[in-house]
Amino acid sequence: MRAIIQRVSRASVTVDYALISEINSGLLILLGIEDLDTHEDIEWLSRKIINLRIFGDENNIMNKSLLNIGGDAIIVSQFTLHASTKKGNRPSYIKAAKPNVAVPLYEQFIGQIEKDLGKKVGTGVFGADMKVDLLNDGPVTIIIDTKNKE
Repeated sequence: MRAIIQRVSRASVTVDYALISEINSGLLILLGIEDLDTHEDIEWLSRKIINLRIFGDENNIMNKSLLNIGGDAIIVSQFTLHASTKKGNRPSYIKAAKPNVAVPLYEQFIGQIEKDLGKKVGTGVFGADMKVDLLNDGPVTIIIDTKNKE
């Protein structure tokens, strides 16, 4: 699993001009899933994301997590995170999981984050043409890959 986590002041997802999800202070999580991903990846990534100390404390030092601040989250599926650009100029998405694998894992990830965070999160619509609007706070943007834990 590959995730791009963005600390946001606000974020929203719209599909066909309809507002699907909206948050204020929290995290926008773009999630890419590949065939080799497992429940262990889901659990590890969820814990890592909600405990990342990337929110300011009383001294404006990044020392608090999403869990600490009671922030919100939106999770958006994004197969393009597994793009391979090694050959040519047209990205290949061969590593991205097909919907029959990706949808159940995406839904399990949403459930895991909600369980670990203790509240509902916003989502996108899997496979839809989504418009994602955000105000990146900082900016703070972090990439995490469960197959390359740095």
